[in-house]
Amino acid sequence: MVTHSKFDNAMSSSILDSNMRLPQRYKTFASKTQYQMVLATLHKLQESGFYWGAITGKEANAMLAAEATGTFLLRDSSDNRHLFALSVKTASGTKNLRIQCESSSFFLQTDPKNVQSVPHFDCVLKLVHYYMSQSKGNTRSGSIYYIYSGGEKIPLELIKPLSASLSTLQHLCRKTVNGHLDISTKRDQLPHPLKEFLQQYDAPI
Repeated sequence: MVTHSKFDNAMSSSILDSNMRLPQRYKTFASKTQYQMVLATLHKLQESGFYWGAITGKEANAMLAAEATGTFLLRDSSDNRHLFALSVKTASGTKNLRIQCESSSFFLQTDPKNVQSVPHFDCVLKLVHYYMSQSKGNTRSGSIYYIYSGGEKIPLELIKPLSASLSTLQHLCRKTVNGHLDISTKRDQLPHPLKEFLQQYDAPI
């Protein structure tokens, strides 16, 4: 077992920016590989523009209160046993979902009433992109994930992230390129600096 501060920057890593300010909360990691996965994810989250860091669920609720259904944000979990949380505005108000972290993957915390199996991802952004794609599908297909809250069964709809910061033009272009699968399959043909820039943030959101 490897114990580090929740996002400890004492461990040297090329993916970390020396100016990053990381929360000093504690989490036991199963391995160095898991720790590096979390750090890589954190780096991408900070690039995303919709990661709000250490805000509380109450603050997230207030920020999403006036937003349209399907608006969401990512933040640090208020529970020290977890790393990240997804706050989303639903037809029944804002719901806060914990994101579980296992040895080599992230997934939404399952509800005992939910018999659906949940997919696992090596990055939180891939998880979000998956559920955004599901939100655009047909609820009759059975692929919609449901939130069980207060006796209600609420479909999880992720439509639009709530921006925490303005994105650069370079970052917007990178997301556009990432969103075109036909382009991404030809990445090996790109100049190395451009390929490296795309790999640093490989999500279309």
